[in-house]
Amino acid sequence: MPTIDTLAQKPTRSEQEAARRSFPALEETLKSLAKKATTEIEIEETSQKIVMPTMALKLLAMILKDLGEGRPVQIVPIAAEVTTQAAAEMLGCSRPHVIKLLEQGKIPFTLVGKHRRIKYEHVMKYRKAMKEAQKRNLIEMMKDDAEAGLYDS
Repeated sequence: MPTIDTLAQKPTRSEQEAARRSFPALEETLKSLAKKATTEIEIEETSQKIVMPTMALKLLAMILKDLGEGRPVQIVPIAAEVTTQAAAEMLGCSRPHVIKLLEQGKIPFTLVGKHRRIKYEHVMKYRKAMKEAQKRNLIEMMKDDAEAGLYDS
């Protein structure tokens, strides 16, 4: 079975095309399954029937949408802990910067021996807050520029 690292690769063109073809059909099917807790699916090639949570099919639909748009997908349990290097990659910054954020108390962490571990959900919470702050700052800069007459009407 592939590891999480190998699954986070950009999809090939044929994988993108297969995902683009599959997504609308699955999305439409999910509308009629909205109130069901489980769903039975059949693998055509093996005739094997599998009962799975409908929520898993909803996740599959989200995966197909992203793959169809050419984005790599990685599934990480929310309670998973990540290293400072993995957190840096998720945030798009350097590992030393992540360590600085941890030491400043901006992201909670635990020490395992001498190694810092960060909950995935805390990294994503910080990332979301960072993106929201960036958006607010951009809007403020645009307002300032408009007031200064730097935009043409």
